[in-house]
Amino acid sequence: MSSDDARESGDLEVMVSKLIDEAFGVKSFELVDRFGKTLPSFSAGSHIDVKIPGGYVRQYSLSNDPKETNRYVIGVLCENMGRGGSRALHESIRVGDTLLIGRPRNNFSLCMDAKRHLLIAGGIGVTPLKSMVHTLLNHGADFELHYCAKTPDHAAFRMPFGALERDGRVFMHYDHGDPSRGLDIPSLLASSRLGDHLYYCGPGGFMAACAAASDHWPKGTVHCEHFKAPDVKFDNVVSEEPCGFKIKIASTGEVLAVGEEQSIAEVLAANGYGIETSCEAGLCATCKLRYLEGEIDHRDFILDDEEKREYLTACVSRGVSETVVIDL
Repeated sequence: MSSDDARESGDLEVMVSKLIDEAFGVKSFELVDRFGKTLPSFSAGSHIDVKIPGGYVRQYSLSNDPKETNRYVIGVLCENMGRGGSRALHESIRVGDTLLIGRPRNNFSLCMDAKRHLLIAGGIGVTPLKSMVHTLLNHGADFELHYCAKTPDHAAFRMPFGALERDGRVFMHYDHGDPSRGLDIPSLLASSRLGDHLYYCGPGGFMAACAAASDHWPKGTVHCEHFKAPDVKFDNVVSEEPCGFKIKIASTGEVLAVGEEQSIAEVLAANGYGIETSCEAGLCATCKLRYLEGEIDHRDFILDDEEKREYLTACVSRGVSETVVIDL
């Protein structure tokens, strides 16, 4: 794909200007505009789609200071048992190589009205929280970060936190492979002060522990981002067996059947209603669509309760009612 094609499609063509071994199995990639231009602005908590050789598209959080307009920095954990994207980045990409990336999107924003920000990172989940720390420092906000890792050698971006550790604003927790020796998450989250907001990101077990421990926090004060879809059962699933349903296009009245093994996004694309998709796991909201009628089994990990009354994610949402009317 030429650079002109990339920009017309909304993608950005970037060059890898720096590659650093940040921790065991983790590399950071510094990305700059191939032509030396300013990159689109972003806010703390944002992520980008990275198009990786081999046909992979993966989402990675931006870890650097949003004030920086000349670069994006992502941290990538090589998951040898994953789907191949991170391994391809680690093994195939070198300094000087070019990549296509999507423009920054944010589903994990800071609430700057909070009186205090409590951040908890699990492993590579530190990447969006590191960007948040930069923003909170820039605004003189009250915050503390708890960073959980197996050992110091497994803690990416640890060095920039050194001064903040000494100031008592960053706390490192190493469990050496035994979670019982790490951060006591239930105790940390047992109570919240008026104006506190919580942000957490990390692997599945860590996410589940944070969710359970913060279940009693006031609505709207807990914010999280999943790196992969957790293995959970949804309360609103009518049947464990997948069922077909119909979607109706509001603008045309056309009715399309969604089979048991199909997604709404797949059916729309097959019938000329192509929509943008990315993670295909209900994590990024790229395929968020408004629906006008119908009952939805959402199955996503990104929309809040208010959004679910109006939107669905076309990659994973299922119709519970016989027909769902889509605002297209």
